Amino acid sequence: MLALVLRRLWQGAISILGASVIIFVISRLSGDPVVMLVPPDAPPSLIAEIRTQYGLDQPLVWQYLLFVGHALSGDFGNSYRWQMPALKLILDRLPATIQLAACGLLFSVALAVPIGVLSAVHRGGWIDRIGRIFAMLGQAMPAFWVGLLLILVFAVQLNWLPAFGHGTPAHVVLPAIALGWYPVAAQTRIVRSAMLDVLDSDHIRLSRALGTPERLIVWKYALRNAAVPLLTMLGVYFAAMLGGAFVVETIFAWPGVGRTVVEAVFSRDFPVVQAGVLFTSILFVLSNLLVDLSYGLVDPRIRDVR
Repeated sequence: MLALVLRRLWQGAISILGASVIIFVISRLSGDPVVMLVPPDAPPSLIAEIRTQYGLDQPLVWQYLLFVGHALSGDFGNSYRWQMPALKLILDRLPATIQLAACGLLFSVALAVPIGVLSAVHRGGWIDRIGRIFAMLGQAMPAFWVGLLLILVFAVQLNWLPAFGHGTPAHVVLPAIALGWYPVAAQTRIVRSAMLDVLDSDHIRLSRALGTPERLIVWKYALRNAAVPLLTMLGVYFAAMLGGAFVVETIFAWPGVGRTVVEAVFSRDFPVVQAGVLFTSILFVLSNLLVDLSYGLVDPRIRDVR
């Protein structure tokens, strides 16, 4: 198990290093941030002074080496727009993003697991057909469209829930549904496929022959054995929600990391963009590591092999 952890950490470090190079280069392709900090009629001497102040007059290779060296000590620089440490800004916005991602994942699991299990148990029946149609519709509806539709129906027409903001449980309902809607389709198919394989296995047939109640067979033994591929999907989607929630956060004015990074991109705030992307990359690596370690808890056979 220790060798597995060390190998995954090494692979994650390589991934994070690659992400740092990509985001460093791409962020600088957006233009000169000094243009956003000074008035249009600013004299060249003032522009040169600000560039020197932020180290933007150095060669790109040297800027990257300085960035990596400072990032290893937790210093991502100060935000050009918010005038505060970039890492502190990201950490202040992180709880809202984690809350939204966790609620979105909870919604998707609460919907996908029952639909997937019932579709597998009633294979070929009307429940199975409805479940497959529902899964297909889920992937045909992107998050931004679902979010706008939810706002139109539940916030504007019915006035049941707030359309934007953060602070009460009611504020998280619509953005969590919009964020978790797309993963429902994939999770439903994964659960259905895994359950079909497990329900046709020998030990399930033996349990039925011994008179074990069907409810116990389906929801305890079969679902537990079918949970390994679902765990992989959950880990990937949770990490993706943390890094890809910027669309939903922007639509619902949710004060999370994604919305902050989007605002930083438009203002060419390099330190915030770099801190947000790299911190999300670290969370993605740790999430996948926890998924790998959780396999042994769900299926002892995997623990024995590893």
